[in-house]
Amino acid sequence: MEPKQPIINLEGIYYSYPGTPPILKDLGLTIFKGNRIGLVAPNGSGKTTLFHIIMGLLKPSAGRVNILGKDRQTEQDFKDVRRRIGLLFQDADDQLFSPTVLEDVAFGPLNLGKSKEEAIATSRKTLEFLGLDDFEDRITYKLSGGEKRLVSLATVLAMEPEVLLLDEPGNALDSGMRSRLIDVLNHLSITFMLISHEFDFIAETTERIFSMEHGKLFQDDEVHVHTHRHSHRVGRQPHEH
Repeated sequence: MEPKQPIINLEGIYYSYPGTPPILKDLGLTIFKGNRIGLVAPNGSGKTTLFHIIMGLLKPSAGRVNILGKDRQTEQDFKDVRRRIGLLFQDADDQLFSPTVLEDVAFGPLNLGKSKEEAIATSRKTLEFLGLDDFEDRITYKLSGGEKRLVSLATVLAMEPEVLLLDEPGNALDSGMRSRLIDVLNHLSITFMLISHEFDFIAETTERIFSMEHGKLFQDDEVHVHTHRHSHRVGRQPHEH
C-alpha cells in the first residue's frame, strides 16, 4: 500500500435491508493512516451498517469497497480485512464467549497463529494497558456492563490491529471507566473510527467528526455552544444532554 493511499476508501455505497428503502445511499468515506474519526447520528441512520460493510459482514448492492489498498468483494477478500481491522461490537455480549477474561482476550492472538505463551503474554500486556491486569481470572458473564465493555476492547486490541472500528465504546461505562477509556483512546497510536451518541466523548477522543443524513456522511465542522457552558463540535446534528 502506497504511503498516501487511504486505508479505507468507500465510493458510491448503497445498502438496503429486505423490504426497506436504502439506508445508505451513494455514501463515500476515506480514512488515512493516523485519522481519528468520530461518527454521530440518530439511531437507525446506518452507522453500524457502515461498519459491517467495511468488515464484509454485509455486502452493498452497489459501490466500491477498497480497504488496505485492495478492492474487497468476496468472503475470501475480507478474511484479510478481519485480521487487520478490529471491530468492537455495540453489544459486549456479542464479543465475549470464553469462561474467563484471559481466555477471551487470548482467543484472537491464538487464532492469528501465536503460540499459547505468546498469546498469554500479549493478552496480559493488553489488560495491563487498559488497567485490567487484575481481571485475567474473572468470569466474563459475571462482569458488570462497563467491565464487559473494556474487556471486549481488550479482545480487539490483543489482535494488534492496524485500524479500529468502535461501535459505541462508551456504552454502560460509569464516569471512572469512561475517563479511563478516553485516556486509553488518546494514547493509542492506531487509526480509528468510533460511533458514539455522546458528543463530549467524541470531542475528547477524535479529530474529525462526521454526521449522517439521508444515507450519506457529512463532516461536521460547526461548533454549537450550549447553555450548560461548554462547547463542542457537531453543531449540525440535533441532540440532547
